[in-house]
Amino acid sequence: MTVSEELTIGSAKQKGNSELQDFSPSPALDVSCLLCHLLSCDKTYLLMHHKDSLSPEQADWFCDAIEKRKSGLPVAYITNHKEFYGYDFYVTPDVLIPKPDTEILVENAVASITEATETFGKNKVLNICDMCSGSGCIGISVYLALLESGFPKEFFPNFTFVDISPAALQITKHNANHLIPKPVSNLRFVQSNLFENVTQRFDFILTNPPYIPASMVDELLTDGRSEPRLALDGDNNPACITKQNGTLTQQKSSDGLGLIRNELPQMFKCMDPCGQFFMETGEYNAEETALLAEKCGFKNVSILRDLEGQLRVVTGQR
Repeated sequence: MTVSEELTIGSAKQKGNSELQDFSPSPALDVSCLLCHLLSCDKTYLLMHHKDSLSPEQADWFCDAIEKRKSGLPVAYITNHKEFYGYDFYVTPDVLIPKPDTEILVENAVASITEATETFGKNKVLNICDMCSGSGCIGISVYLALLESGFPKEFFPNFTFVDISPAALQITKHNANHLIPKPVSNLRFVQSNLFENVTQRFDFILTNPPYIPASMVDELLTDGRSEPRLALDGDNNPACITKQNGTLTQQKSSDGLGLIRNELPQMFKCMDPCGQFFMETGEYNAEETALLAEKCGFKNVSILRDLEGQLRVVTGQR
């Protein structure tokens, strides 16, 4: 899309919709999101000011954004923003784009953490881990939800964010620095292949690991999804290779569960007694993940459904 005439908000919407018809399943939504980001406004403003002209610089940005969207780049990567659990997260192609289905993990984790604190009272400050943190949307959302609920400051949990990717961990840090009110002293960031470089134990482990079969990842990436393979592929992944007693071992799989087969026993070892985990998995492998968790020794294992009723989050207690 090139600028050949003055663009108003209304004409930009029309041209953008037309350009994206064959490239996006939701062209009107994409265009509105891009314009709202560009103008720092909401959709009502777009309607009320449809005759307002875009500046030359704004028009250039919008046309460039439409071309990027036509190449398959998601809107969130173009704007570098994605809302999750009511919070605005910075995202780049180094991390997964937060999905609404993951919010069910946050909701249940917040409820369980609050209940655990009421049980332990003054006897314990909980330690929480966000494993495979990516954007940090899970752990940071839990932190902020607890903060906004009036959670007692003297018992506020310690949070550790872990990711194998240095670039992803930098995004986690960026979001934590921008979203969590200062001063902050209870955050740790660890670059690690799963729990390899993690030395402490946790009361809660929250995780959205790569769990998609390699064959399905290829299909997802060919449609221009542009998300990092490292955060999707549960079979061909560095975290499928772990060091145990000085020996490298690899989980070979084709069902997307290779990484999870490594992660679950490590989680069990790194969790305090009565600790609990919440793990997002695909609807096609949630039941197998639950069975694997039970084989590792976890108790009270259950599966939570997402907003569409699909099996999504496996949870269990040590």
